[in-house]
Amino acid sequence: MTESYRTVYRGGTGEIVEKKSRFIATVRLTETEEEALKFIEEMRKKYWDARHNCFAYVIGERGETVRAGDDGEPSGTAGRPMLDVLLGEKLVNTAVVVTRYFGGTLLGTGGLVRAYSGAVQEGLRQSELIQKTYGSLLEIHTDYTGLGKLQYLLGQQKIPVLQTDYTDQVSLRVILPASREEGFRRDVTEATSGKADVQTLDSLYFAELAGQVLMGDDLRGEP
Repeated sequence: MTESYRTVYRGGTGEIVEKKSRFIATVRLTETEEEALKFIEEMRKKYWDARHNCFAYVIGERGETVRAGDDGEPSGTAGRPMLDVLLGEKLVNTAVVVTRYFGGTLLGTGGLVRAYSGAVQEGLRQSELIQKTYGSLLEIHTDYTGLGKLQYLLGQQKIPVLQTDYTDQVSLRVILPASREEGFRRDVTEATSGKADVQTLDSLYFAELAGQVLMGDDLRGEP
């Protein structure tokens, strides 16, 4: 299990113009190669009248599968530069198609590389990207005297509280990177003199976006 990786939450579309040629980059979250190929075909159908629909994708939490295609552009001037942008941004499970509407002026090898790279960068700027972290979903039970100490500890370690329930005791549901669980348990024991009980509810990926914690199906935004 990869501890953390960067990927797309919500894909976007960006466009640049070079010497009257339009370069339209569409970015999409694709978690399998099948999804990536389906997305590429979708873009080819959408932009059926374009001169080129070049692509690049990185699939797998460790980037195990990488592919790129020039779709008729001179070899190495489109797909590979596009792929280099994704790899440089350390993005995985990400696909991008850059559609070119030819403007009548040849750009040359260097111009094509810059245009396709720039289009991908613009597409990423129009997308929402997240860092997914493998985490532990914990529930902490404590009496009311230990609540303030726990809240201080959680604030100090910047651990988000997902839910708080007040009954005869207080229950707090939190999530943190799995690699920090053992140390956090020790800190809770020390802070509450052993009076708090910590239970692991689940192990799963999560991300934080605009102050909101995303888990499960919420990690996949709309295209």
